[in-house]
Amino acid sequence: MLALGALGWVLGDGDRAGRLLALTGLTPEALRGGLGDPAVLGAVLDFLGQYEPDLVAAAAHLQVEPAQLMAAREKL
Repeated sequence: MLALGALGWVLGDGDRAGRLLALTGLTPEALRGGLGDPAVLGAVLDFLGQYEPDLVAAAAHLQVEPAQLMAAREKL
């Protein structure tokens, strides 16, 4: 659930969403089709983990600690 929340947060900002697509190689279709795919959700959390300001902001939005997002990544 954290990964889905993080994805929603990322997609809420056009520039950030564009960066996600550019850096991960995912397409909008792959994101839609991969909402239940651990690899796709892991890519979203990896994306956040690569840029601490976004990781911290996403965690604050989701009302969790940044480490919880990274722990969710490890579980995927």
